[in-house]
Amino acid sequence: VTVQPERVVLTTDLPGRTSAYFVAEIRPQVNGIIQKRLFDEGSDVKAGQVLYQIDPALFQAAYDDAAANLAVTRKAPDRARAALEASIAGVKRQRATLELARTNRWRFEELFKGKSVSASQRDQAVTEAEVAEASLRAAEAQVKSDQEAVAAAEAAIQQAEAALKTAQINLGYTWITAPISGRIGKSNVTVGALAKAYQDSVFATIQQLDPIYVDATQSSASLLQLKRNIAAGRINGIGPDRTRVKLLLEDGTPYPLEGTLKFSEVTVDPSTGSFILRMVFPNPKHILLPGMYVRAVLQEGEVDKAILVPQQGVARDAKGNPFALVVDGDGKVGQRMLTLDRAIGDKWLISEG
Repeated sequence: VTVQPERVVLTTDLPGRTSAYFVAEIRPQVNGIIQKRLFDEGSDVKAGQVLYQIDPALFQAAYDDAAANLAVTRKAPDRARAALEASIAGVKRQRATLELARTNRWRFEELFKGKSVSASQRDQAVTEAEVAEASLRAAEAQVKSDQEAVAAAEAAIQQAEAALKTAQINLGYTWITAPISGRIGKSNVTVGALAKAYQDSVFATIQQLDPIYVDATQSSASLLQLKRNIAAGRINGIGPDRTRVKLLLEDGTPYPLEGTLKFSEVTVDPSTGSFILRMVFPNPKHILLPGMYVRAVLQEGEVDKAILVPQQGVARDAKGNPFALVVDGDGKVGQRMLTLDRAIGDKWLISEG
């Protein structure tokens, strides 16, 4: 066999498991009795599709009460504003009365000095001016009180609107909808069961299967060896634009669609010495199901001038060291010690020797 340098793309098979792209656990958000189940177990559902209906009677009554209370509350500011306008008019009237009373008091005081009026008449004019001043202060205080009443009535409207919104939300929660699109599993509750808000047990689970995740494990030692080979120039690294991944199913058949390497975990598991690589594969026909065992075929790099020798041509000495018989240019056969990198098909990749 004549061995010639050739370009070889290096791949590695990594064991992995599939997992759903999105998982949503369906739980109730209000208390009540389940009246209907509106989906078929194991079917595909759309985001927003109604799955269960909880008895809405109490929540409908609460909503109607909140709506009626809001209608009544909205009338209060009009009454408060009418009272405020009356108070403002009263202040204007009291100011005019006060001006007249002050003028009369000044006139009677001047007349009293000239002894044209009696002291009782002068005192009456002074008293009327003081009463007018007190009445003006009372009218101004009433205006302030009415202004606060208007503000309180407007705040009451906001409270009533918030109460109506809360009642509307709770009423909407009686229709339990799908938060994501995907395939729904079996229902863990039946019609007539009691639902408790935010309970621990789930009604059902929805999983999005297209696309689907594949989580594969790679040893940290192999990653370090790969980095050393790239640094030494023996292997050209694969760039970020060449992160396509192939997949082998449990029975060894290749999966027809390629996936994409998304990221690698930043922490090595101390118990296994490995880390997680996460890949995403399209799964339009739902061939891949969560929990399946697969093998991801990941490109590590490429060797421009790789030496590949048939495995049949490699033997081992008494110490287990690999060697091959090489014919030189003169036609003489000699033994050549080899350093084997990895098996590629029915050949060995020679890294040194």
